[in-house]
Amino acid sequence: MKKIEAIIRKTRFEDVKAALLDADIDWFEYHDVHGIGQSRQERIYRGVQYSTDVIERVAISIVCRDVFLEPTVAVILKVAHTGEIGDGRIFVSEVTDTYSIRTGEHGDAVIRDKK
Repeated sequence: MKKIEAIIRKTRFEDVKAALLDADIDWFEYHDVHGIGQSRQERIYRGVQYSTDVIERVAISIVCRDVFLEPTVAVILKVAHTGEIGDGRIFVSEVTDTYSIRTGEHGDAVIRDKK
């Protein structure tokens, strides 16, 4: 099993969410995050323009079977891409086991997929 963690632009989140659901990725977690990176955003508040070092993004976490890793990453890469600095990052790590709290099952049987 793999864990995919993607940090993407807030403006691309709804499109990425829809694309993941269309690709039968029906469970993932997401939350708003703040970070510091190469991208600097200009903001206007009451007619005054200022720049900020804090970058607002959305973090998406998905745990999937190994066979779904490449298609899932491909969807995120395609839909989150704008070509500008600050598009984000995708991190992939190994998941050694998973447990269902409700049933007590563990391993691949806990992760359901439609295919």
